[in-house]
Amino acid sequence: MDGMTNDVDAAETFSDKPLAFTIPSRDARGRLVRLDSVLQEILSAHDYPAPIALLLAEALVIASLLGSLLKDDDAQVTMQAQTEAGTVRLLVCDYRAGELRGYVDFDRERLAELGANPSLFALFGKGFLAITFDGAGKQGRYQGIVPLEGETLGEACETYFVQSEQVPSLIKTAVRLDGDTCSAAGLLVQHLPEGEEGRERLHTRLDHPEWEHVMALATTLRHEELLDPELSLEAIVWRLFHEETEVRTIAGHSLVRGCRCSPEHYRDVLMKFPEEERAEMRDDEGIITVDCAFCSRKFPVAA
Repeated sequence: MDGMTNDVDAAETFSDKPLAFTIPSRDARGRLVRLDSVLQEILSAHDYPAPIALLLAEALVIASLLGSLLKDDDAQVTMQAQTEAGTVRLLVCDYRAGELRGYVDFDRERLAELGANPSLFALFGKGFLAITFDGAGKQGRYQGIVPLEGETLGEACETYFVQSEQVPSLIKTAVRLDGDTCSAAGLLVQHLPEGEEGRERLHTRLDHPEWEHVMALATTLRHEELLDPELSLEAIVWRLFHEETEVRTIAGHSLVRGCRCSPEHYRDVLMKFPEEERAEMRDDEGIITVDCAFCSRKFPVAA
């Protein structure tokens, strides 16, 4: 691809770092990510059954893709899938400046009754998906909520972008569990009106010919290619869009497990509670024990 350029001279990108790309002539942008060691580290903190591990892996891929859209390191994106009556009660993932974390609260007994490969609806029932962007400084906070519908979390996120941001989007994810090792990867492609981020999007057409072309190419990407550890993300972009006049790529933040828990952090949080409430939390030795759902650790705090 004569027109493929890298904004930063660097080695090829394989895993635990998103790759951003833009196709100026098609008014399109995209993100690719493959999770490896960071995914193993997050999953190893919990004894998740296979269906839950696969679900969380897909959610972490999507959180990485969404997070890589952020322009400010102080900004954060949080994805939350929730239901009141499903087997999965709550799924939460967030991303901030390359820090990734997530966990799932679920009913083990009900999960065992669903079999080996439960559908998204079987896991959640009638739930909702909330995506929250917390901007830095005066950018403020924005949240969009959509029904948790579709075969995958990726399809539910596509609905979010169309309904909440009027941005036509395609999300493809691939997840594989081989014994104790989980692999996950994903692609996000979006159409931007007039080729400029931040412009008015209310009149975006879902049948724009440039978008149809990009989407047709992106849908040819196979799960095996996404998950192939020897195939760089730049090579995937090449395979998909090698006939385009110009494609620009740039690697994002390296991804790490980002649980921000510590005794100091929880002490600061607890000190915001009235003394009478903290007194009720203390044990006989005057210690308050905080259980972090993200990293499955307990923190004794004197507060």
